[in-house]
Amino acid sequence: MAHWFHRNPLKATAPVSFNFYGVAGSPAANKICNDLRTTRARLLEMFTDLTCNPEIMKNATDAYFSLLQGFIISLDGSTQENKMRFIQNFKWTDTLQGNTPSAQQDAVFELVSMAFNVAIWYTKFASRLAGKENITEAEAKDVHRSLKVAAGIFKNLKEVHIPRLITPAEKGRDLEPRVIDAYIIQCQAEAQEVTIARAIELKHNATLIAALAFETANFYQKAGQCFFTQITAPITHGKTFFFPFGFDKCGEAIRSLQEAEKCYSRAEALCKEYRQTKGPGSTAKPSEQLFFLKLGGLIKNTLEKCQRENGFIYFHKVPAEPPQLELKASYGLAEPVAFELPALSEQCTPEVYATFDLTKGAKNDKAKPKQEEEVKPVKEPDLKPQKDTGCVIS
Repeated sequence: MAHWFHRNPLKATAPVSFNFYGVAGSPAANKICNDLRTTRARLLEMFTDLTCNPEIMKNATDAYFSLLQGFIISLDGSTQENKMRFIQNFKWTDTLQGNTPSAQQDAVFELVSMAFNVAIWYTKFASRLAGKENITEAEAKDVHRSLKVAAGIFKNLKEVHIPRLITPAEKGRDLEPRVIDAYIIQCQAEAQEVTIARAIELKHNATLIAALAFETANFYQKAGQCFFTQITAPITHGKTFFFPFGFDKCGEAIRSLQEAEKCYSRAEALCKEYRQTKGPGSTAKPSEQLFFLKLGGLIKNTLEKCQRENGFIYFHKVPAEPPQLELKASYGLAEPVAFELPALSEQCTPEVYATFDLTKGAKNDKAKPKQEEEVKPVKEPDLKPQKDTGCVIS
């Protein structure tokens, strides 16, 4: 299975104490604040913990979000905004903007920013698994599901929560609709790569593989990241003509494989251009991945075999134009897994909510905000991809 190269950094955030002394007017209210602080810190730790898996991540996410919703959902039976929604300032960096943070005094901003990071974690978890040597079928399924879960989170944020923000996201920021769309599409495309690899290894119908490859290439094109996925369609189409049909369409197979050869050459040139581009991910070597190298050899060998057999036995005419491919995949397409927030914590009752008194003022706002609001980059584990074992493509 090919290694995924592009992984944007995790969003960094300023520490949040939730010390609303004076405002939190009861032991139960203080406990909510303390638990918000500890569950938030726990979730942030999980983002860089190599032992964390999807189950642990979900538990940590649910623990924090179930409490945070107590500052978002109306608890007094009215249609007005939760009185605690705008009490705390939150700072978050953006994955494409370096260490310059965005700040909003809004619990919804905290919710979408943290959930965005959770989605990024799922893509990183999938990438780490996909980069393993001798990946198992169960691990491949985890990769596939993790990417669909990430897509579902991004989709939910875009459709449900981001529109609730008082301050719209600036261009280029993570919460801008175009950026969110790119993440959704990329996650779906990468999930479909897993489907394609699985279909190839199980020697599924070549027409199905070609259609999936075409649909996946379209995803990447939409996201502005189309690499070499489109090559798979002509090569598998050439094999469809040449092998399953008893050599009765050898000429069309040759023309399809010639088209695959052109696509491969264009992709190889793009890979070389990518290597010379400055920026994150420049250490990746797409054209040196085992899957890519195997694909080049398969195109060459299959084309030579077709031409050899056609010259000795079949004498079929090679058409001037490549055959039209039936590339509408009817199944196998990756759909985002629906994301839902956890139920509101049992701690967050209307009675406890009533004990928060905003007229008292939060003393910590005047105490030591400068030290607490410093934003430091997330120190992520330095993981180098293991040997790429590729996938069986013939």
